[in-house]
Amino acid sequence: MKVLFAAAEVAPLTKVGGLADVVRSLPKELIQKGHDVRIIVPGYGFLDLSGYEQRSIPGNHVMLSLGEYRKISVTQITVEDIKIYMLGNDIFSASSVVYGENEVEKFFVFCESVGEVLPHLGWHPEIVHCHDWHAALIPLFIKNKGFNCRTVFTIHNIGYQGHFDDQVLHKSGIGRYWQARLPGGNDIPLNFMSQGILWADVINTVSENFAREILTPEYGWGMEKLLNFRSNSLYGIRNGLGYEEYDPRSDQLIAANYSSTDIKGKYVNKKSLQKLVGFKADPGTPLIGMVSRLDEQKGLSIIIKAIPALIKDFNVQFIFLGRGRDYYEEALNAIEARYPDNVKVFITFDNKKAHLIYAGADIFLMPSKWEPCGLGQLIAMRYGTVPVVRKTGGLADTVQNLSDDLKLGTGFVFDGYNAVDLALALTRAAGAYSNRIDWNRIMCRIMEQDFTWREPADRYEQLYRSALERSGDAA
Repeated sequence: MKVLFAAAEVAPLTKVGGLADVVRSLPKELIQKGHDVRIIVPGYGFLDLSGYEQRSIPGNHVMLSLGEYRKISVTQITVEDIKIYMLGNDIFSASSVVYGENEVEKFFVFCESVGEVLPHLGWHPEIVHCHDWHAALIPLFIKNKGFNCRTVFTIHNIGYQGHFDDQVLHKSGIGRYWQARLPGGNDIPLNFMSQGILWADVINTVSENFAREILTPEYGWGMEKLLNFRSNSLYGIRNGLGYEEYDPRSDQLIAANYSSTDIKGKYVNKKSLQKLVGFKADPGTPLIGMVSRLDEQKGLSIIIKAIPALIKDFNVQFIFLGRGRDYYEEALNAIEARYPDNVKVFITFDNKKAHLIYAGADIFLMPSKWEPCGLGQLIAMRYGTVPVVRKTGGLADTVQNLSDDLKLGTGFVFDGYNAVDLALALTRAAGAYSNRIDWNRIMCRIMEQDFTWREPADRYEQLYRSALERSGDAA
């Protein structure tokens, strides 16, 4: 099959978060299976393409978008054997970051540009796979331009939807196509994501459990009625992990390499991490790590309440790495000031330190309020770091609660989103750590879990075939 991925970011060119990893790793797996997969992204002004051979796609592309005539160029580069189309326009070249600047106009123009240039690439995709709200209007433009292909829309983060106002809709000139109400009279939110859900041939999100959760008001973020309307076209496929980047046997960013058959290097990394952050290098002290965006979704509101109770009862060490909301950054800093021997906080993103936390921590903290799939728990298990997670979204699909005798399961799982349940799960984890023989068995077991892209890629093949077979039940 010929498949074009459309997204706001792709690693390593424009990596901001996990979306960029998916947009790189899944095409690589599909290409290995014999498919012709390419990627199309905005050509942001901050990109340095001097190290890549560039080929301009011929054609004079001028389109009227949001009340302005815009000239669109297409440059093709190849990254890790994947062909990537970079769309050029003044609004992209003026961008110094992927997100946060003029997002509605920038990604509206991106979506419309994709629909404009598709017939001129010299290559005709059968499937256009659109990722998150930034690419959600592409199915609408493809259908209304009559381009012969099917569309897949993947929801990675339903909490971000690309909201805008009536003025933008009026300027766009596409109000006559816009789906404003569902049968029965329910209003449709005025945003990018709503139209992606309605116009795509098939929709999916990034875990089976989250695909069920988003049909409910608790997790649907206002999209639940739309998603129930399209439920026959909604699927859940968990994300995979790029095993080349995250491999404790060969990772050059950690202190010592190790594997499930020889875990001695795991303890070398723990000692190195403890020394690096200023902790006492004690192998018997449970070391709990968290690498995350610091906000409500990731469980920060219950973490800051649970830490004091755990420190009161156990000699434990916490390391936090990430950036996020000022409130949670300040709250973590205050906890560090109160417990300097037990808590270290790094308000930054440091890839080397992140790898060392995954490799050196004993326990990985990920008590998300909601989580479409989650990457941190997958990386942690790859490195033998036992996750503590809340039973939600993809965390419920990928982490099985450890039995009382610790012989079955892959992590410590709790249900309620509250500090008491989290503290109990952490207490259980810290207590289990004292049984080093069983703990070593857990580490080896979780390192042997298969979270590669192989199975998800098979599922996406089936999804694409389903899209190709559809007679068109989208809007």
